[in-house]
Amino acid sequence: MSTTLIEVRPAKAADATAVASTHDEAWRAAYQGIIPGAELEKLINRRGPQWWDSAIRKGSRVSVLVFGDKVAGYANYGRNRARSLHFEGEIYELYLRPEFQGLGFGRRLFSAARRDLGQSGLKSMVIWALSDNEAATEFYRALGGRMVARSSEKFGSKSLDKVAFAWTN
Repeated sequence: MSTTLIEVRPAKAADATAVASTHDEAWRAAYQGIIPGAELEKLINRRGPQWWDSAIRKGSRVSVLVFGDKVAGYANYGRNRARSLHFEGEIYELYLRPEFQGLGFGRRLFSAARRDLGQSGLKSMVIWALSDNEAATEFYRALGGRMVARSSEKFGSKSLDKVAFAWTN
């Protein structure tokens, strides 16, 4: 019998390539057929290893969920960016590679990011998701998020509806 270690920890610069490939796989799975193809490619290509290396080195809060020796997912979070929403923290991104979805890893990554925000004094938080990304909206509802706002975002010529889910400690 073997044991596989699962841990959530702060990302290191050495994780940049693995985070970039996780981002690529997760975004393709989540947004294929939702975000127009050319726009999706642009968004993915902007976030290569150098982008993640720079973000991690500059102190962006990026946590990785590591399964054995493989980065299975990541979360990027910090202060809430939407001034109109009165929540202190925000999880900007939370993604898992497709083969690691549905196993409880997203919940672990979410809990770790929420705990880290809370320990930094950010006691309430928000997450935005595209309305058409049903897996994400159902996931955030199942975690107890309540819908607090709606907006839209343009991807090329296509405007997509997005919703904000919030939690308070």
